[in-house]
Amino acid sequence: MTNVAQVLNDKREHVVYTISPDASVLEAISLMADKGIGAIVVVEKESVVGILSERDYTRKVELMDRSSNSTVVSEIMTPKVFTVDKSYSVEDCLQLMTDRHLRHLPVVEHDKLLGLISIGDLVKAAMEEQRQLIEQLKQYISG
Repeated sequence: MTNVAQVLNDKREHVVYTISPDASVLEAISLMADKGIGAIVVVEKESVVGILSERDYTRKVELMDRSSNSTVVSEIMTPKVFTVDKSYSVEDCLQLMTDRHLRHLPVVEHDKLLGLISIGDLVKAAMEEQRQLIEQLKQYISG
């Protein structure tokens, strides 16, 4: 069974973009747009304190008629962050994301941010695992 460590190793880019809770929302969304990402991890003194997604921005800035320049990240971020460690299975992560309606999961060990996985990363890993299983079964059946 594939675990989070393998998913992180298979990712092309291992960079995790972070931002301070005191940064402006404009800084955050500009970074997200520049890097082509849908969420950014909010850190303070190397600890994960929140996550900011495009969904947070849309619902808490645009729909509430706030200013991206004068609103700080801590005002709109999701402060309750579900995290996983490298030992979690892809299946466990997919279940957590489905149950909690999440699209991104920070990977943390010993209070240190190691990476960020998306639902797309997990679906890709699950599909690859299924492909390998099918290939093994074909080999077994054909002798």
